[in-house]
Amino acid sequence: MIQRRTLLTATAATLAMPAIARAQAGKSFKIGAAVYGLKAEFMQLWVGAIKAHPAVRSGQAAITVFDGQYDALTQSNQFDSMITQRFDAIIFVPIDAQAGADAVRKAKAANILVVGSNTRVVGNELTSFIGSDDVKAGMMEADAVVKAMGGKGNVVVIEGPIGQSAEIDRGRGNREVLAANPGVKVLEHKTANWSRAEAQSLMENWLTAHPGQIGGVIGQNDEMALGALQAIKAAGMDPKKIPLAGIDGVSDAILAVKAGEMVSILQDANGQAQGALDIALRRLAGEGYKPMSEVWNEYASQMPWGGGTATEYSVPWTPVTAGNADALLAKRQKG
Repeated sequence: MIQRRTLLTATAATLAMPAIARAQAGKSFKIGAAVYGLKAEFMQLWVGAIKAHPAVRSGQAAITVFDGQYDALTQSNQFDSMITQRFDAIIFVPIDAQAGADAVRKAKAANILVVGSNTRVVGNELTSFIGSDDVKAGMMEADAVVKAMGGKGNVVVIEGPIGQSAEIDRGRGNREVLAANPGVKVLEHKTANWSRAEAQSLMENWLTAHPGQIGGVIGQNDEMALGALQAIKAAGMDPKKIPLAGIDGVSDAILAVKAGEMVSILQDANGQAQGALDIALRRLAGEGYKPMSEVWNEYASQMPWGGGTATEYSVPWTPVTAGNADALLAKRQKG
């Protein structure tokens, strides 16, 4: 009975150990990866990257992925589950900037740190954030389309999920460029929720409603741009005559860039996911933690580690070109 009581006491003490003490004892950290949805390639790449992190492979971090199914309430409920199950940290890719902030506050009240990745929440409740500048990307893609149009004509804009930070910020970047080019008119704009199928249907409707009038397409992500590309081809039109741009650098988009059919800007899912895990582990394990992902070496001059305690890290964009397309695809296959 005495031995049993001693064992139970030791087990309880282990469960109650602070994160740093558990790190010193060689315990694994329980970390949730709450992503907005897994239907499309970009977030699949993000999840694959975090699962491939050296700390996950070594057992220092135990990752549980939560598919938010593109729904803010689902993500909020998932936070409740992680709080109840006493996760050590949450890496959060929210579908909604405002609702996501409410979820973060719940976790913070339960003393669970939350590191944001890829998409943002409003306010300053996050422990840290790592992502890419979506305003800049919105400007880059709009500028590419406007220049290819010669600064005049009609464009359509296919937007992301309304209320998500990427839709808000990429839209802002789009509008800044368009405002500076009064010769370009926005004929239509509407969300397709990051969906290739929704964007294809939307583009088909627009081509019917505005025959011969659409001179360019701005898709706020690659999946939607690819849907528009499919609609253009299905209508028997030459995609090389209708400038089209997207964002993310998904595999099909890279191939389309190589074929001269669209413009894309690669968003580094590996950098955002693995970087977020390193940031979370630094906060949990203490200042002795050294980052394990190669992303910090890859972007050393543009995104220095700096001890892992910065409130924000910005992963650089990489424009996809016919010249680097094969190398980008080879790197992805290798990873």
